Amino acid sequence: MTAPAQSPTTPHSPGQPAHWMPVRPRLVAASAFMLFLELALIRWTGSNIVHLSYFTNFVLLGSFLGIGLGFLRVGRTRRQPYYSAITLAALVLIILRFPVTVDRETEGVLYWTSLATTGPPAWLILPIIFCAAAVVLMGPAELVGRCFPELPRLDAYRYDLIGSLTGIALFTALSFLSAPPVVWGVVAAVAYVALLWPRGLPGRLLVLVPSLVVVTALAVETVAAGALWSPYYKVTTERLDDYGVPVLDIKVNGIPHQRAVPAERRLELERQYALPYERAAASGRLGDVLIVGAGSGTDVAIALREGARRVDAVEIDPQLLRIGRESHPDRPYDDPRVTTHVADGRAFLERTGKKYDLILFALPDSLTLVSGASSLRLESYLFTREAMEAARAHLKPGGAFSMYNYYRERWLVDRLAATMRDAFGHAPCVDVVTEAGQQAVITAGLTARDQRCGAAWTGPAAGTPPPTGDDRPFLYLKDRTIPELYVITLVLILIVSLLAVRVVAGPYSRMRPYGDLFLLGVGFLLLETKSVTGFALLFGTTWVVNAIVFAGVLVAVLAAVEVTRRFRTPPVPVMYGVLAAGLLLAWLVPNAWLLSLPLPLRAVAAVAVAFLPIFAANVVFAKRFAESSDGTLAFGANLLGAMVGGCLEYLALLVGYQGLLIVAAVLYLGAFVLLPRRGTVAA
Repeated sequence: MTAPAQSPTTPHSPGQPAHWMPVRPRLVAASAFMLFLELALIRWTGSNIVHLSYFTNFVLLGSFLGIGLGFLRVGRTRRQPYYSAITLAALVLIILRFPVTVDRETEGVLYWTSLATTGPPAWLILPIIFCAAAVVLMGPAELVGRCFPELPRLDAYRYDLIGSLTGIALFTALSFLSAPPVVWGVVAAVAYVALLWPRGLPGRLLVLVPSLVVVTALAVETVAAGALWSPYYKVTTERLDDYGVPVLDIKVNGIPHQRAVPAERRLELERQYALPYERAAASGRLGDVLIVGAGSGTDVAIALREGARRVDAVEIDPQLLRIGRESHPDRPYDDPRVTTHVADGRAFLERTGKKYDLILFALPDSLTLVSGASSLRLESYLFTREAMEAARAHLKPGGAFSMYNYYRERWLVDRLAATMRDAFGHAPCVDVVTEAGQQAVITAGLTARDQRCGAAWTGPAAGTPPPTGDDRPFLYLKDRTIPELYVITLVLILIVSLLAVRVVAGPYSRMRPYGDLFLLGVGFLLLETKSVTGFALLFGTTWVVNAIVFAGVLVAVLAAVEVTRRFRTPPVPVMYGVLAAGLLLAWLVPNAWLLSLPLPLRAVAAVAVAFLPIFAANVVFAKRFAESSDGTLAFGANLLGAMVGGCLEYLALLVGYQGLLIVAAVLYLGAFVLLPRRGTVAA
């Protein structure tokens, strides 16, 4: 027999000294710190270890492992988790001492362009970061877990969710203010001191020394780098005397990204910038031009030089626009003919009612992935068949659409040209300017008469993969497979995780009664991924949309907890039926239909479709969690399931994001099968 889930409990965890902070605010503060630290680690490590700009969920997986281990560790030791602050200080020093530039030559990885590799090899630095992230997050999670036995089950879960929302809100606010990492370090230092509450001198030193190391190291980085911190990148600039004139070289996360060059000089030296205007029949009467990926402004300056009367300049990163406005030699953003938009390019196309004489995708490679999605880049939804159909729908009679970039493989050029052919109904103009690096320009008129090709495109070469679609927007993945690099990495992560769970939590048999909660965690992470990617398509891949989605998911979970606490909810088997209905609805409602709705109605429909299964799944979890005999063990099993869900997220490369709903349905069916029968719940 066990005590009722909602019965009063002891004022503090057994074996633990009383804390200066009451349990409820302490739980909120620890949960907020846990989420804040996770987001800060993902953001900061990716800016210095460029591998992580393309594997953003690598740190996320380590965080989930650490959070799960922290809960499983509760009750097994009386010591304060000083190891978290010490490990964070060591990680910061290692990364600042050994930054990495990625080698992007690897076949099958989801990006292109090659740069030299500097710093430790990936096989060395990535395991260090994964393990360090797990140890760092294990500390705050242990502090959260110690609060759970002091409160009724669902009360504890409720305050944990409130804290998580607070952590997201704080990090989002600092992102909005473009706060540098030293501010994040100060927040972490204050949280460590407040939550660990060292009594004696040894404890104080174990908290204060590593906290000061973190703040000092990040302060030195902030001053030395002279970087601007956008919501996506660490942006650095350098004045160079290149192209025969002074130019501003712009790097993001240590990678050369753009150069603010006078339009006249750029056109003299690089022919690709003039080709869209040569190939478009309407180039002599350019009224309205849309430039997606406007960046620091060179493409905008060229459009003005070519006679555009009105230019809509769309750029997702506000700091790149700011640099262009302040530093571009041609001052294109000061021109009254130019209107700037800080927005995602695909979302802008879906929202605007304007039509254009020329739409230009100007090197819109983002060099980073959407946070919370293992394979979705910021620009992924720009290169699908549906995106090019949307561009065609926004052309005036006689208008044209063009894109240019440096493509690592010729099949990428052919794939994009074939996508444009399918969207426009005729072959586009394809100009490969340089074979080295596959510098190419692809242009299609609204009709074949609206383009002037230098030579006819002969069609895609044998072996060219088919065009991408919104469900599988993986332009740089040639084959329908999970690249070997990802498979090996994920297998190693799972092996390390199994060993870590055994060492920290003891025999696996302890978690056997909570197998259904483990599967609920796996399924939940897949639903969250589907929500992130779905909202990115419907409303843009911007950091604001991303933050709102993560907060919305937590609000849906919190609503499920509140409903379970306050009202008599249907039995768990009935809620599984509601969950199945929600998954079926999400499967049946196509993204194309949602995109056709007016924006307010689209938002309402998208929220209902995405959050119904999340709500139902968390009512199931809340009811099971409330009646579990060991709350921290049950919660830890659920969090470890979320980590496995982060690994299974890569199945989207095979089945698409819609297919993740089927995978989630299978997992929830398994959870239903493992559901303890009445009378065995508290065994």
